[in-house]
Amino acid sequence: QVQLVESGGGLVQPGGSLRLSCAASGFTFDYYTIAWFRQAPGKEREGVSCITSSYGSIYYLDSVKGRFTISRDNAKNTVDLQMDSLKPEDTALYYCAARRVRYCSAYESSYDYWGQGTQVTVSS
Repeated sequence: QVQLVESGGGLVQPGGSLRLSCAASGFTFDYYTIAWFRQAPGKEREGVSCITSSYGSIYYLDSVKGRFTISRDNAKNTVDLQMDSLKPEDTALYYCAARRVRYCSAYESSYDYWGQGTQVTVSS
């Protein structure tokens, strides 16, 4: 059974940090590109960051560049998103998604598997 399980969300003050983790099971993780998407209330889902299966390419949304760092551990079947200098506009439900293609895509329809999401709230 394919599963993507996100963890690490929570409430943090502006300027704070969180580390999200996506744990995968039920498929050959090494072959899959993994992305983080987020959806804020009343807004469309957007791609935040992505890391390819070959670890050759990493993508970041412009608004998170320099603040977020994505990494993957193929031995543990996990992808982490380190989020620093968080802003209120980063508040959203964060999802991880997987696609069996060796490059990233911003189109959510191109991803095969999705997690249930983890809530990130940045507020004072």
